[in-house]
Amino acid sequence: MAITSRAVLLTASGLVPVVLWPSTATVLLWAAFVLLVIGLDVLLAVRPDRLVLQRSPDPQVRLGESAESVLTVRNPTSRRFRGVLRDAWQPSAGATGERHRLDLPGGEQRRFTTRLAPTRRGDRLASLVAIRSIGPLGVAARQRTRSVDGYVRSLPPFHSRRHLPSRLAMLRQIDGRSAVRTRGQGTEFDSLRDYVDGDDVRSIDWRATARRQHLVVRTWQPERDRRIVLLLDTSRTSAGRIGDVPRLDAAMDAALLLAALASRAGDRVQLLAGDRRITARITSATDRNQLLHELVTAMAPLEPSLVEASWSRLAGAVNALSRRRALVVLLTPLEPAAIEEGLLPVLPSLVQHHRVVVASVADPSVDAMAARRADAAQAYDAAAAERAIALKERTSEALSRLGVTVIDADPEQLPVRLADHYLLLKSQGLL
Repeated sequence: MAITSRAVLLTASGLVPVVLWPSTATVLLWAAFVLLVIGLDVLLAVRPDRLVLQRSPDPQVRLGESAESVLTVRNPTSRRFRGVLRDAWQPSAGATGERHRLDLPGGEQRRFTTRLAPTRRGDRLASLVAIRSIGPLGVAARQRTRSVDGYVRSLPPFHSRRHLPSRLAMLRQIDGRSAVRTRGQGTEFDSLRDYVDGDDVRSIDWRATARRQHLVVRTWQPERDRRIVLLLDTSRTSAGRIGDVPRLDAAMDAALLLAALASRAGDRVQLLAGDRRITARITSATDRNQLLHELVTAMAPLEPSLVEASWSRLAGAVNALSRRRALVVLLTPLEPAAIEEGLLPVLPSLVQHHRVVVASVADPSVDAMAARRADAAQAYDAAAAERAIALKERTSEALSRLGVTVIDADPEQLPVRLADHYLLLKSQGLL
């Protein structure tokens, strides 16, 4: 039950009879009258649980943008329903305009829209729907809270999308759309053309030369339908924040740029994410537009877990995808202890069957800390930063000795450097 401002005014108006007939009986009689009016109004109010509530399908929105959740309210009774409705959401859902006034005749329905602007990636859940039914006298109301399931899925923002046009232009040059062809091991036959001075004699097609009676050479283009496996580490090391962004989110941004680029190149992109268990898996998407949709949808609910990664299980999941050689990109922080104890022992089996790249999100504040030495406190901080840098370099060298390419860059540069490395491998026919 709830009371309105009219109940307060009704109670205050009792000062008049108290002043005219000052006595305890007058006060008690007026209090009884007010309680009677409030009770009668509550009884006459339509029960809030009689309303039928239905939420629209759960929306999806890119982080930083807004969406709408529509709640349909139907009054199945024959009486008019007057009151207030509050559609409550998690604070991180960024709900605005969640309070709505209800004036719903019997047998009718209305749609009420709540605007959502999530401040965090993932599934932002609806809380409870509070309904207040005001009685015909307007002095009191019945109130109930109802559970209406719903959520808004906040997708990764994909900030690195702005680099995609320039990398696609480079890709067009590599794959021959700009009249550039490469020759060598690991490429596919494209066409025949007449020999010109400067061509590699190893590219001469002697059978075609015999048929045409002049020298003919083969031209090649980079192989298509290569496999790219993106492995997102969601263990405790991915929970660290660079600025205001978790390492996991920055790794997702790099993975999305590489996936978009590789899919345009005709390569098959697969995604695995996990720590001690596999929490997301995309293995079957072939259409590049559908691929990106499936990737961002699968990445959206991922959250770091405060556990160590089981690299033996993750590596086994990669090998289980296919026996074909692939480019395996491990998106994991270059944390010396976690890498040396967990990843290094399983890398030889991965490197034996695949080309492996470790992509790590670096913290630029460490380099800034190492450069500041104005006083004693900063000198100690710089010493700690230098030690952290030295340990990371030692780990990077250990990975390189195993044949692993290490890309360690800040959140702004990592997507670009990873995409450029892919293009380099593509141009050299090493995928």
